[in-house]
Amino acid sequence: MSFNPVLWIYSCIQWALDQLLSPTPPPPNARLSRPRIAIIGAGLTGVSAASHCVGHGFDVTLFEAGDENNLGGIWSRVNNTSGLQIHSIMYRFHPSVHWSRGYPDRQQIVSQITQLWRRYGLQERTKFNTRVTSVTQDRQGRWIINNPSNGRFDGVIPAIGTCGDPKMPHMENQEAFQGEVYHSSMLDGKTAQGKKVLIIGGGASAVEALEFVVHTGAAKTSVLARSDKWIIPRNAIVDCLLAFNIFGQETLLSWIPETLLKVFFYRDLEDLAPQRDGLFTETPMVNSDIFHQIRQHKAEWLRGDIVRFTQNGIIFNHRARGVPKGGPGRQEEVKGDMVIMATGFTRPSLSFLPKECFESPYEPPNWYLQTFPPEHVSICANNCTYVNAIGTVGNFHIGIYTRLLLVFLVDPLTRPSQYWMKKWIDMTEWIKAKAPTAAFDFFTYSELIYWFVFCIAINPFRWKWALFVFFGLGKALPMKVVRGEAEIRNGLGMKKEY
Repeated sequence: MSFNPVLWIYSCIQWALDQLLSPTPPPPNARLSRPRIAIIGAGLTGVSAASHCVGHGFDVTLFEAGDENNLGGIWSRVNNTSGLQIHSIMYRFHPSVHWSRGYPDRQQIVSQITQLWRRYGLQERTKFNTRVTSVTQDRQGRWIINNPSNGRFDGVIPAIGTCGDPKMPHMENQEAFQGEVYHSSMLDGKTAQGKKVLIIGGGASAVEALEFVVHTGAAKTSVLARSDKWIIPRNAIVDCLLAFNIFGQETLLSWIPETLLKVFFYRDLEDLAPQRDGLFTETPMVNSDIFHQIRQHKAEWLRGDIVRFTQNGIIFNHRARGVPKGGPGRQEEVKGDMVIMATGFTRPSLSFLPKECFESPYEPPNWYLQTFPPEHVSICANNCTYVNAIGTVGNFHIGIYTRLLLVFLVDPLTRPSQYWMKKWIDMTEWIKAKAPTAAFDFFTYSELIYWFVFCIAINPFRWKWALFVFFGLGKALPMKVVRGEAEIRNGLGMKKEY
């Protein structure tokens, strides 16, 4: 393998970040302190959050509904041909992660999650085959997961993600189709070599299907998409620049990146760009290969509606650009040998949380910082309440959210009251009142960072925690201050904290 100076520099940067920012793993059989945290889900987010907790000396228990084969969450269940669409520099879900290339595949992602789980000794702190059905509080306000035999906890991090079981709809006359029908996540061991493949759907699952058909050498691919969706290049610089929109919505300047994408990326295929919906309204597809496949006449992107299956394909209603779903169009049979249902996944439910977390108008995603329900500041639903975004679900915000929860638990003067949590939600909705989507239905990574900075800056008692919250550094001094504050409160007969 030839020497690559860019990858070498990237590797050195990752090593430096690991040395500087990774919390120290606890020794075997270490007795960790309160607050004790229950983490629900052993996917990427759950494992990362747990490693931050134990690395800073706080006890955790991970609850995972599946067995050890489910370690890694959705990445443990997708195809081996699947990989990261955004650059791995935007997917550093923990400082200790070391990527060997820019766009790692499924196996390397699962390997990094597993290594992290083992490095921080989470094997003894993980309960597999334990589906969480209820989260309740005892009289002292400590959390019970399912029943008291699982222990009692000071904080809860639901980390169940946004992808549950595959959606596999049954369509009219589907049984008449003489070819193969698979979900986009169930393609291991299959091949599309020499076949005409029909992909139903145009979102992230379609990207997974496209990876498969390109990898296995399909003769031709037709993507049958019901709605127009922005497609952005698989380019770290472009993706980061788009995430710099701190307003988290369409603005008077949104036409600039949209025009640049049409001119330099879509080029002759501008008709495939959405006509009505702006770039900052929905999560875009990240794929650089589909346009190349179309220009090489190996693929086509068709806009319209599925009417029914036939023996040899699908009757498809072509719609012109701008015509809404179900609108008038031209019907024709699109022939194929294989149909891939890129219809996504069901969204895991947070219904195990207390019912007061879902009272309108402060139900998810309308929570404080989008993850803390106003009724319970000791709950942080990390990475499982967002709807659409430009950015990444696997970066340093996982650690920031986790450390914010820890700070709220150990330092009572930093905790936001229910009143001010709701006021922040109301303020954000007012700021984004003219956005084409609801305030929390779309955000960018820059907006998320702004939320964090505002959260720290607005309360002077949080300032001492800034380095810890953002980088995981400097916990000792603020903890010393907190202990001094606690002695004063206890001397005044106030409630004793941890």
